[in-house]
Amino acid sequence: MNKSLLNRRQFTTRCAAFGLAIPALTAMPRVPAGAQLPATGAASPRAARSVKLPDGTSVAALGQGSSHLGRGRHPQSDEEEALRTGIALGMTLIDTSGDYGNGRSEGLIGQAIAAERDRVFLVSKVEASEASADGMERACEASLARLRTDHLDLYLLHWPVPNTQFSAVVAGFEKLRAAGKIRAWGVSNFDTGQMEDLFRVPDGRRCATNQVPYSLNNRHIERDLLPWCKQHNLPVMAYSPLGGDRNLVVGDRTPAQIGAAHGCSAAAVALAWVIRSGNVIAIPESGSPAHVRENAVALSLALTPGDLHTLDAAYPGA
Repeated sequence: MNKSLLNRRQFTTRCAAFGLAIPALTAMPRVPAGAQLPATGAASPRAARSVKLPDGTSVAALGQGSSHLGRGRHPQSDEEEALRTGIALGMTLIDTSGDYGNGRSEGLIGQAIAAERDRVFLVSKVEASEASADGMERACEASLARLRTDHLDLYLLHWPVPNTQFSAVVAGFEKLRAAGKIRAWGVSNFDTGQMEDLFRVPDGRRCATNQVPYSLNNRHIERDLLPWCKQHNLPVMAYSPLGGDRNLVVGDRTPAQIGAAHGCSAAAVALAWVIRSGNVIAIPESGSPAHVRENAVALSLALTPGDLHTLDAAYPGA
């Protein structure tokens, strides 16, 4: 990391100070005061990206993660405002888990979206240790209570269980779906072999997504999992799309330089790269409304073939 580079907030502030062009206000959706408009060189807001799930449901290609929310990293009011800012800017998919902060993340999200639940595609997770029929039902009910809702749009198995348990887990998900508690289900952290085994069990092909790490500096799924998912019409949901806590790419030279050319942040460049194929949903986390506004630019940022070539050279694939 080049320490001489600007941080995200400094970069955005200086871009504004130099008068980088932005699209007309009449072309933009309504957003909270201070929300950032799409960057110079970005596609039209009407071209904002979405991803289609196997059942035909379209969701935003850029959502919001929450693994650290509700744990005191930021004032609670800031974290709630960050979530609402993201919703206003089109980041309407929100991902959480009952395991995040022992439910504190879900509780914060439930409060933040109470007046906007109908606009949100809400995702939560059940732990492998809860993956019995009764355990899944109890975990789901607890999540629904904390989130102040009567259903989840998507419910994921957080970590794999032994392959011999796949049939029982799928049956548990299908029971929740039949009861109207969840609209769809999926998995997280499954490798290609586990996905193949899952698709062999009854109703296993109802899986809506596989949530795995994917970023410029973590391209391991490109070896086999990403092509497998594309072949089977299964979107990938990318967590840690900016590289994760200890390996963020937002301070790296290459995305910063490309961002400068587009009048946006390095984060927007990195996220636009993750969702470039139309088959990947990215869920960056932020407790800061300012950073959410930077991230949201990725929904309409059009990276050029030259940008993609430069990024591939700086971050070689697997």
